[in-house]
Amino acid sequence: MCLFQKIREELTRALVEETSQDGNRRGEKGSLESFDELVKEMTLKRRDIKTFASVTKKMLLQMERKVQSAKHHELLYWHLASHGVPKCLHCLSLRLTEEYSVNAMARTRLPPPESVSRLTDPSFHHVVILTDNVLAASVVISSTVQNAVNPDKFVFHIVTDKKTYTPMHAWFAINSALSPVVEVKGLHQYDWPQEVNVRVKEMLEIHRMIWRRHYQNLKDSHNSFIEGTHEQSLQALNPSCLALLNHLRIYIPKLFPDLDKIVLLDDDVVVQRDLSSLWETDLNGNVVGAVVDLWCGSNCCPGRKYKDYFNFSHPLISSNLLQDDCAWLSGMNVFDLKAWRQTNITEAYSTWLRLSVSSGLQLWQPGALPPTLLAFKGLTQPLDPSWHVAGLGSRSVKPPEEILKSAAVLHFSGPAKPWLEISNPKVRSYWYRYINSSNIFVRKCKIMN
Repeated sequence: MCLFQKIREELTRALVEETSQDGNRRGEKGSLESFDELVKEMTLKRRDIKTFASVTKKMLLQMERKVQSAKHHELLYWHLASHGVPKCLHCLSLRLTEEYSVNAMARTRLPPPESVSRLTDPSFHHVVILTDNVLAASVVISSTVQNAVNPDKFVFHIVTDKKTYTPMHAWFAINSALSPVVEVKGLHQYDWPQEVNVRVKEMLEIHRMIWRRHYQNLKDSHNSFIEGTHEQSLQALNPSCLALLNHLRIYIPKLFPDLDKIVLLDDDVVVQRDLSSLWETDLNGNVVGAVVDLWCGSNCCPGRKYKDYFNFSHPLISSNLLQDDCAWLSGMNVFDLKAWRQTNITEAYSTWLRLSVSSGLQLWQPGALPPTLLAFKGLTQPLDPSWHVAGLGSRSVKPPEEILKSAAVLHFSGPAKPWLEISNPKVRSYWYRYINSSNIFVRKCKIMN
């Protein structure tokens, strides 16, 4: 046996022995920081091979812990960065609010009187957007209109909060050429029955309770959080999960009592194809049309199976859902509101929220989607995957270039919204091409910089 083989066997045996004893010393930290220091230590003190193996093992474990800690801290900071609002968007809202107060054109009625009848005309294509982001709403509408075969057939209904209503109205009043018909309505302008107001407040409070419970669980298990948490757990803690506008889609039939069929678009999407055929889609008696399987194939939905949202150790969940089924994508959906009104979907949603409370808030992760999936169970019509490519705000989803180019709607679901610096520059370019760089407000707020 050659010397090299003898040394290898002896070193292997020493490492095995060290590994078997490692459990008793897992908390120890090695003092050496580099291989050069290790060689110097072994040379000067003439350590035997067992000591060499022991020190090497400690060094490797310490380096592994440092690498893992750095990765998870980087992920945490990345998610924290997604919570902020860029200065350019603050600037845009402030300038448009000022414009609303000094410019009569910015206060022009939306839509103009001659187009009001289109707001409830079923022969038009009605698109609903729930948002408090002026620039994002502009991109959604601009991209839809520019890719439409017949843009005059589209009517856009924007629902926003009271704070954003003024800048949102000013933007679309000044830039009326963006679309033939845009309606901007603030939540403060709705006159809902007291019963609806009570249910909306109850809904928000339960979602806050679920959010706080999830946060407390992560906080209490801090060590495992640092070492084992994944992107979806952090995304569930995004403050946007508690925003009223994110939860109001369950009340769309009440928001638009005169409409029968709509397409709901999230504000973090960009449209690349004509959407007209969506209104002709046969939902086969179902209420919602949505993409279920992704571009990667049948039953392919990484990170989007029911088990990623729900607690299947609870009998209420395990008896109603299959953990490996794919959840349908929200963000680009066709809704048959006429069929919806004939169901108890909204009531079922409220019932599941109350069941969550009585079950100790342990049924699902925070967010509007889990109870929505339960309420719409058995009432979903799958759409072709090319209609909707989602997850572009996540670091784990990387569709091929040809898939991105051919998709009807690109959805930046996930933390990295296209208006944030943490978004992927390559994918972000699909969104930025629909911003008018010559617009005076875009230039003054340096949005394209």
